[in-house]
Amino acid sequence: MSFPSEGHGGLGTMEAKPKGSASLAAVVSAFVPTWVTGLIFVAVFIAIQRRYPNIYSPRTYMGTIPEKDRTPSSSQSYFSWVHIMRKVPDKFMLYHSSLDAYLYLRFLRTIIFICFVGCCITWPILMPVNATGGGSSTELDKIGIGNVRKKGHFYAHAVIAWVFFSFVMFTVARERLWLIGLRQAWTLSKPVAKRLSSRTVLFLSAPREALEDENMHRFFGDGAVRIWPVTKTEGLESLVSSRKSKIEQLEAAEMSLIRRAYKEGRKRAKKIQLQDGNFDYEALPDAVKKSIRPRHKPHVSPLNEKVDSIEWLRKKIKEEEAEIEEARKSHEIGDTHGAAAVFVEFNTCAEAQRACQQVATSNLLALSPRYTNVMPSEVIWKNLTIPPARRISEEGTALAIVVATIVFWSIPSGLIGLISNIGYLADNYEWLSFLRNLPEPVIGLLSGLVPPLATSYLSKLVPTIFRNIFKAFGSPTNTATELKVQRWYYVFQVTQVFLVTAVFSGAAAVSTELMDRLKDPTSIPELLARQLPKASNFYLTYFIIQGTTSAADNILNYSDLLSYLFYDYFFDKTPRQKFTRYTSMKGIAWGKLFPKFANFAIIAIAYSCIAPLVLGFAFIGLSLYYFSYRYNLLFVIQPKIDTKGQAYTLALQHLLTGVYIAELSLLGLFSLLRATGPSIILAILFIVTILYNALLNKYLAPLESFLPADLAALSERDGDESAPLLSSAEEGRAQPVSHIQRLGQQAHVPPSVAHHVVDPIARFFEPRFSASYQAMRAWLQEGDDAFDSAEDIPEYEEEQLKKAYLNPALTSATPLIWLARDPMGVSGREVEENGKMGLKASDQGAWLDEKGRVKWAVEKFAEVPVWKQGVKY
Repeated sequence: MSFPSEGHGGLGTMEAKPKGSASLAAVVSAFVPTWVTGLIFVAVFIAIQRRYPNIYSPRTYMGTIPEKDRTPSSSQSYFSWVHIMRKVPDKFMLYHSSLDAYLYLRFLRTIIFICFVGCCITWPILMPVNATGGGSSTELDKIGIGNVRKKGHFYAHAVIAWVFFSFVMFTVARERLWLIGLRQAWTLSKPVAKRLSSRTVLFLSAPREALEDENMHRFFGDGAVRIWPVTKTEGLESLVSSRKSKIEQLEAAEMSLIRRAYKEGRKRAKKIQLQDGNFDYEALPDAVKKSIRPRHKPHVSPLNEKVDSIEWLRKKIKEEEAEIEEARKSHEIGDTHGAAAVFVEFNTCAEAQRACQQVATSNLLALSPRYTNVMPSEVIWKNLTIPPARRISEEGTALAIVVATIVFWSIPSGLIGLISNIGYLADNYEWLSFLRNLPEPVIGLLSGLVPPLATSYLSKLVPTIFRNIFKAFGSPTNTATELKVQRWYYVFQVTQVFLVTAVFSGAAAVSTELMDRLKDPTSIPELLARQLPKASNFYLTYFIIQGTTSAADNILNYSDLLSYLFYDYFFDKTPRQKFTRYTSMKGIAWGKLFPKFANFAIIAIAYSCIAPLVLGFAFIGLSLYYFSYRYNLLFVIQPKIDTKGQAYTLALQHLLTGVYIAELSLLGLFSLLRATGPSIILAILFIVTILYNALLNKYLAPLESFLPADLAALSERDGDESAPLLSSAEEGRAQPVSHIQRLGQQAHVPPSVAHHVVDPIARFFEPRFSASYQAMRAWLQEGDDAFDSAEDIPEYEEEQLKKAYLNPALTSATPLIWLARDPMGVSGREVEENGKMGLKASDQGAWLDEKGRVKWAVEKFAEVPVWKQGVKY
């Protein structure tokens, strides 16, 4: 059945290729330069990666990483990293990096798998159906739904939608069940459960009574063993920050003196032709000694005279030390009015989980919200002492600003979407007619390459903006901040990167003709059905750019390399600065990455039945990204934030947005084209999707948020060192035979086929067997890395426990002054002078080379006086 061609010329007057069509030329115009750029990036990376190991492979050798957690590195050849990536499994990240690092790679594999299965389902059926749909579209538009004029063809789209979207929903449910089992097994494993952070709960808005040791059991139960009250210390924090800054200024001043003295000594040594080229500092004339000492004008100076910087800084540091000690001695809890927080340590991880779930007080807003698994390094101390009412108002303000940012971001996003149809705009708007004179390849670049690049660049700014907003308005920890960023950046990605850009990209091509056809509404559905799917042109090129240039950029990481070289050469003049710059490993922002690639999958799913080709481009782009991030997580990245799997849970929930958008789009198209049968099929599917999502969240959300009581009791029983890993009864239940495996046994399937075919199918389709707590606990023990070994279980000294969750302003000592040793002995003299003033100093582990450049013991971290192995809380 086809649409009539009478009246207004029907489709007969539009046989020529429509403007704004998804032409192969635009795709190729985007593909060729990005592919060439990607190859250049990879070639440069291969050529320079051995020269800068601190940028490209710090996880293989850096002293800040425990030796057992380093990525194995057999050789320093140009392609040894390829061999390591092939041999080392993703599970290595689970044991030696973080849970989120492993789950991020699994998330990429999951959406790659969804795109691949989507191609296998949609391409063999929908592409031929679309191509024979009776429309006049050409090139890539011919295999899209916009080419279908025969209503009967839409039954194929409706049926495939049921099949593919059901598969997506099953995959999401399966992954959420698997993640619940993994998080339970991970949380209750001894190395994790014994960590102090696993046994500690942060309570905000703590009343005055809850900060007293004698009231600990009254508020937090008998399982509580220690509390760390947190009250306001703004003045003390300011003093400690100022002291740290002056220590760094003193190091810079003393290193300036050491370098000037060395330069002066070398000059004089050449004049008198000393054999070793060295000149003793004491032999310098007093006038020279005085002239080379750094001087500056203090901020407050009655005579506005310059002072000796080194002596002045030493004096100021000692004054601030005295002020800090006085402030610490006089620090009292006082009357907080709810503007306080308290960290509470419990005997076991299970008791901490129970305390987090119970109602501790009848006082409204008190001891809430609360957070578990908080590490001291991620606490934003200034945000812990906010009164409850103010905290609520600040959260509302932060959300209002974030929502406003998302809404008004549609202005630049819409303009970018218009550019992707610049050829159509040039033909229909006189003031843009000059674009007709541009060469075809240039127009192809403007419409195919510039919009995705601009969208990608603008999107990179948003997570940082959101992160700063949430931190400025009361978010208590970096992890809580990152999860908020993830939720709202997902909203931004779907609305701005996808929906707004797609609407503008498609609407630009139809708006004028739509106004012309308002006189005859019966022709509008035909127009919408043909033109709206052409927004897929933008995303074909978007996936190409992201998968080639951006993925290759991830590996080359030229921004970090150039930043390191620039600051190391021009700004880093002290051993501490050199050390910090060299050892500061790249982190990873889960709140930025999970929404970005969730949106990739959402776009692919949404277009799966409208423009199936998008699935293939998404599959390729995501595969390249997976490769680049796998390299980075193995060799480069040291995650600084660990959400303990919460980020993956959110990302899986976000994927269903693609199903909703796809179903609504198809339902709208079928309704506009009066395809009654397919419309009914999609309407039923939409209702089923809503019910499925509601029921899934209802039953899984509690398990994703809290630890079940029966498993907590099991972990407490297994706390006895003499208890076996699994009891005999549990070992029998750990790996039960699933229905699929039982069918394979009854069919006498050969063992090799069962292992490689039947077992993977059973694990995927029956997660209640393969993803149970016992099965995941056994899975954690598989492989060469023994996760539950005694050396992985942390032990703490009493002094470490006392200071663990105290504000660093109350406990931090004056930093040691680190200088570089020089041949003239100036550093030794300065160390001695600092010691006389009561300031600890050292010139070990760093030196000046023959050119007067600062060097430090890169391969001997034990000699670095300012470094010590961190405590894993």
